Amino acid sequence: MHGSCLCGDVSWEAEGELSLTSHCHCSRCRKMHGSAYGTYAETPARSFSLEGSPVRFESSPGFSRWFCPRCGSATPGPDPGEARVLPLGGLDGDPGVRPLAHIFVASKAPWFTLSDALPRFDAYPPGMGPPPLPDRPQPAATGAVRGSCLCGGVAFEIAGRPDLARFCHCGRCRKARAAAFASNLFVAEAGIRFTRGAERLVSYKLPEAQYFTQAFCGVCGGKLPRIDPARKLAVVPMGALDDDPGIRPSVHIFVGSKAPWDAIHDALPQVD
Repeated sequence: MHGSCLCGDVSWEAEGELSLTSHCHCSRCRKMHGSAYGTYAETPARSFSLEGSPVRFESSPGFSRWFCPRCGSATPGPDPGEARVLPLGGLDGDPGVRPLAHIFVASKAPWFTLSDALPRFDAYPPGMGPPPLPDRPQPAATGAVRGSCLCGGVAFEIAGRPDLARFCHCGRCRKARAAAFASNLFVAEAGIRFTRGAERLVSYKLPEAQYFTQAFCGVCGGKLPRIDPARKLAVVPMGALDDDPGIRPSVHIFVGSKAPWDAIHDALPQVD
């Protein structure tokens, strides 16, 4: 199995069967990937090799998340131990396994609905993993829809009601978010205001794409809104939101490029 980040600076290979494949809905995964959830699997360290220099961020005591400093994609890292954790969105091809469960469903995004029949656990499955950590405390509501990165160093607000939200399954979004799909919300350019840490924003534009750009926090890799002046809009990764935006994704797009290990079970329209 081969995988890489969006820009290709970080790549990895693994041999042998993956295990413990699951969709994680914890707030930390949502912020890292900017989507409804992250999907991970484990592979033995002896069968894993990594090229490039991902950046490490300790999102909770003893738990590191890695990302490409150039494009912001979540990647595996050179963690010590007997296993490596792979974000499936970065894989090329079909790994031959399918997710076995949804975990940390107690932290699920309010704008996402679970529609499949996989087992669901509020935190880790019984007998697995350390005690769950609480989500980062949020300040009192202000009336605006707020969002932030994984480390909390960057924060933003959305003014007014968003125009549109949708799930995108294209290969670029899957690589950029290292997830099954991107969950994006669209607002007018003037509808986004960064309230903290705008100087930490890093942007990567895919050279061959007309518009495709990923914005993220350079410290933690958390996905953040990108402003598109040419089209007078802002693209907001919904996983970064701290409040319910009041709007729900209305369509799946680029389903013709959908990850082979992911399945769509809801009744939303699907467009190739």
